[in-house]
Amino acid sequence: MRYGFIKVCAATPEIRVADVEFNTGQIIKAIKASAESGSRLTVFPELCVCGYTCGDLFNQKALLDGVENALFRICEATRGIDTLVFVGAPLCDKDNGKLYNCAVAVCNGEFLGAVPKTCIPNYGEFYERRHFSSAPCGVRYAKIKDEIVIIGTDIIFKARNCSEFTVAAEICEDLWAPQSPSASHVKNGANIIVNLSCSDETVGKAEYRKNLVKMQSGKLICGYVYCDAGDGESTTDSVFAGHNIIAENGNVLAESKLFENGLLFCEIDVEAVAFERRRMSGTFYESSEYRDNSMCLSDAHKYSERFFNASEIEFKLTRKFARLPFVPENALAERTELILNIQAKGLEKRLKHTGSKTAVIGISGGLDSALALLVTYRAFRALGKDFKDIIAVTMPGFGTTDKTKNSSLKLIEALGVSCKIIPIIDSVNQHFKDIEHDTDKLDITYENAQARMRTLILMDIANQTGGMVIGTGDLSELALGWATYNGDHMSMYGVNCSVPKTLVKHLIESEAERFKGECGKILKDILNTEISPELLPPNDGEISQKTEDLVGPYDLHDFFLYYGIRWGFRPEKVQYLAELAFDGFYNKETIKKWLKNFYNRFFSQQFKRSCIPDGVKVGSVSLSPRSDWRMPSDAVADLWIRDIK
Repeated sequence: MRYGFIKVCAATPEIRVADVEFNTGQIIKAIKASAESGSRLTVFPELCVCGYTCGDLFNQKALLDGVENALFRICEATRGIDTLVFVGAPLCDKDNGKLYNCAVAVCNGEFLGAVPKTCIPNYGEFYERRHFSSAPCGVRYAKIKDEIVIIGTDIIFKARNCSEFTVAAEICEDLWAPQSPSASHVKNGANIIVNLSCSDETVGKAEYRKNLVKMQSGKLICGYVYCDAGDGESTTDSVFAGHNIIAENGNVLAESKLFENGLLFCEIDVEAVAFERRRMSGTFYESSEYRDNSMCLSDAHKYSERFFNASEIEFKLTRKFARLPFVPENALAERTELILNIQAKGLEKRLKHTGSKTAVIGISGGLDSALALLVTYRAFRALGKDFKDIIAVTMPGFGTTDKTKNSSLKLIEALGVSCKIIPIIDSVNQHFKDIEHDTDKLDITYENAQARMRTLILMDIANQTGGMVIGTGDLSELALGWATYNGDHMSMYGVNCSVPKTLVKHLIESEAERFKGECGKILKDILNTEISPELLPPNDGEISQKTEDLVGPYDLHDFFLYYGIRWGFRPEKVQYLAELAFDGFYNKETIKKWLKNFYNRFFSQQFKRSCIPDGVKVGSVSLSPRSDWRMPSDAVADLWIRDIK
């Protein structure tokens, strides 16, 4: 499957209770429509071949024989279709006489197996124990019509041509039970769980159901396809809304509208599932290696494997990938408030532990230093400390423009913190004289000497005042190594170290709305200022050194960081997703250019990340060498660069 994406379908056809012939036709029609749309996994509701609400008709041999005939007709209809199909049907094991509520798997004309329901509800409107038995432990062979088929909960269905496309089934109540069969399925290799369901609709149940599916996919690190019965089931005592849900790793990818039968499509990324399990291997693979006989949760060697073909097919991804994956799409105000409080709480603890009287921050008039100042302001407010003990230092140099200098001074004044203005031009020129550096040579020495001079000043002021230097560098700069080693690279606590540049912008925007007035206006001016280290002389008073012209757009780099580092995707896949997400924003060549630049810089600049100051983690990505990211500084990027198309 291309880049690990498996197109799946939850199909809720219109049915008639006990009208097996009609239902079979509807199921076959839906299978063909699903396959034509590129689906390689199609799931139908519980007992859909005859209807869940048949009641005592389940004891009628005419119904059971009709269902068996229908299953083989459905199986034959899949011949030539490389789509794994699960349909719900009652099956009688003629060896023990028990009736099971089953998920029957078929593909390309082959009857692959039947998975019986484990947890049989017998409360409220549900009385399944009147007709059905719970799944037997392990697997067994049973005669269905004229064929011997495998039946049991412990079956993993595996695609021959995609090792990560592995599927197991559970049925309705199995999900709602305290210990679901799917917990065992994923431990034994299933990356996708399908659930054939017939869950009646009551007030508030849809939200609960959605959360249940969402949490199960997150807890089990899997894709989850939940297919619910809809229009056509009996409404004698209940109604059924066809509430279909497709989830992956704790995220709902697609959800159908209630009371609308039809096909729900989306793509599950089995590569992402496999990566997350490897990343969490200590928790996922090594915990709770036990057997609970009452639930028939079996050990790995007990499972049977059934193989099917799932040929490659071109399809367009319908799921969306956010251009700004670090920026919350919903509830922005609440999320940004949480992030800012996490940053502030980290700093509060460090200030209390060290007994620091002051916090010293270099203010440039740019985004990162503004955010660091706002976070420090919060921490001081929470601690009840005097805001005058926040010492904001602006240090004009060769590249400082009036705009950024004025922005820094206005922000300092608006917040009511202490201000120091210390020009660095004379001291840097003296330093150039000492090391015999030509001041007309605008090279890396010219730039970095300014950054290191500023850090020296901040450190010494912190020593003078019994305080600590608050770092301003962000996660995007750490990833790219866009910092002067032992210059702005260094501080005593880095409040922005796990906040990427795109999120810095949104946090500043949020604070601008919260402060309003003069402070809000200043923050908006800072947001509209070009990102620059301002180390080279201005052109006619304007910023001459624009960071994104030099290292690339931060929205692209943050995208690369999220999918390439957080999710471990190959560069080719990252490029593919970026082309989809940034269609209309950047062309393919631009994306390719900056993707190469990202990997080259990420590998070459690890030595800076290996010795960064402490700083609080706020999201799912951190490059701290003490916790999240361990990488040798001399690792070679060739494999990653070659993988870029």
